[in-house]
Amino acid sequence: MQLWSDAPQWLALNQGRLLWWPDAFAAQADIWQTRLAAEIPWQQHRLTLFGREHDEPRLSCWMGELSYRYSGKTRLPEPWHPLVRDIARRVEAICEQSFNGVLLNLYRHGQDSMGWHADNEAALGVNPMIASVSLGASRRFVLRHASGERKEIQLNHGSLLVMAGEMQHHWQHALPKMAASEGSRINLTFRALL
Repeated sequence: MQLWSDAPQWLALNQGRLLWWPDAFAAQADIWQTRLAAEIPWQQHRLTLFGREHDEPRLSCWMGELSYRYSGKTRLPEPWHPLVRDIARRVEAICEQSFNGVLLNLYRHGQDSMGWHADNEAALGVNPMIASVSLGASRRFVLRHASGERKEIQLNHGSLLVMAGEMQHHWQHALPKMAASEGSRINLTFRALL
């Protein structure tokens, strides 16, 4: 299934919906990436895997109005950065939903990654909408349904991807390592916590 398009479109999936807009913010992407790379208080967090602590393979920052618990840790929010708040308003207008938090991830190179997971924390509600803005190096975004069905999207500079409906109940997603990836990537994933 080809998921590329020149304009936003909702794609119906088996038990979920995706909004895919490859060039939603292409005109602003260079400026946004430069400012966010320099101005966000990026942190190296630790996670526990199989009883051992490891550095997460990326830098991150939780920003917004409420604390957020995921991966067994509670993240206290940084106050909204003015640029991030502006981006949130633009995304809210497209999604027709408000967001009160955003997880920013900085993938420094192709070896930084995000493993298989679903954004299904109770604080996100029953069928959460997760809106993702990508800035910087293009990366593969992979999805897998509980049935084994798979999809892949190339997240490019200035793109918007929105997961909605029942997605988080039936699909997992990941950002795998990419040896050939050059440059860094910033991802902003907007969420509405209850």
